[in-house]
Amino acid sequence: MIQIRAYWKQYRNRLPFLLGGAAILAFGMYNVHSQSGVTEGGVLGALLLIEHWLPISPAVSSVVLNIICYGIGLKCLGKDFAVCSVIATGAFTVFYGFLELFPPLLPSLAGKPLAAALLGGCFVGIGVGLAVRAGGATSGDDALAMAISSLSGIKVSRVYFISDISVLLLSLSYIPLSRIIYSLITVILSSFLIERFQKHTMKSFQ
Repeated sequence: MIQIRAYWKQYRNRLPFLLGGAAILAFGMYNVHSQSGVTEGGVLGALLLIEHWLPISPAVSSVVLNIICYGIGLKCLGKDFAVCSVIATGAFTVFYGFLELFPPLLPSLAGKPLAAALLGGCFVGIGVGLAVRAGGATSGDDALAMAISSLSGIKVSRVYFISDISVLLLSLSYIPLSRIIYSLITVILSSFLIERFQKHTMKSFQ
């Protein structure tokens, strides 16, 4: 009981950011990305790729992929980051599964790919950014990137870029090249926003 109280006291101030970020991300992924054909890079893009070719919901595939990524990068993660990331990742899974019970709330932007890219990039950037600001992450991208960087000596930013480009290239199997260009826009925008949040990580959380 004492240990539970200690954990609650340590992480209670972060929960609004972790849960809020996960909710925003799930809302954008379901209402914008999965409806418009504009995808994302990294694990988020892989979820949409899997959803297209296999009848597996991102609510399920996100758990599997993130367990793999966190497992690979476990040695590179601190306990604090790991706890926050588990909370955010679990919340994303729950929120996305809940949203799937209902029709999309936003009108389809399939005919307006630029709008979908910009709006989707904002949802992803703000959602992931809030979790990052609280000291966690909504997917295993961070853990995997840190592990690869540690083993190869390549900068983490370059690892992210290679990961995003790889997923976008695979996404050409079901998304036209013209759409991939818009997907690149959303990747650049979301990465920019996440970096802004990362630079303002709350010191009281550390």
